[in-house]
Amino acid sequence: MKKAIYPGTFDPITNGHIDILERSLKIFDEVTLLVAEHYSKDTLFTPEERKELIEIALKDIDNVNIEILTGLTAEYVNTHKIDAVIRGMRAISDFEYEFQMGMMNRKLSPNIEIIYFFPDEKYIFLSSRVLKEIAYFNGDISEFVPEEVAKRLKERIKKLR
Repeated sequence: MKKAIYPGTFDPITNGHIDILERSLKIFDEVTLLVAEHYSKDTLFTPEERKELIEIALKDIDNVNIEILTGLTAEYVNTHKIDAVIRGMRAISDFEYEFQMGMMNRKLSPNIEIIYFFPDEKYIFLSSRVLKEIAYFNGDISEFVPEEVAKRLKERIKKLR
């Protein structure tokens, strides 16, 4: 059984993330989304809330697990005998960060394989950060996230105002 992980902040999960997940399931038997507790990012949702939103968004997709990542990706790969790490890359601006993270993970876990996916062109410009900004100014986000995610994002932003 070929297993991959797809780590990310997912604050919140977008249709671009889901697109990459669905395409990775064509290659791997099982994919685990790892919800990162990112110490240097201010997130809108807690890791537990992000996990719940992902569970709702992916309820109809088989062979997916969702876990909260509390340590290093490389440690998780070694402990769980993972075949590959899935990463999304939207534009050249993502390359420097992804390259640095990929090389560091490979240093910590020499057997790690990292596979980069480009999202469908309709999501190439989409990021959680941009999505939150659109939602903050009452823009229509319905084509970028599952319905329940859009609802909860709007509710959270409303509380912040």
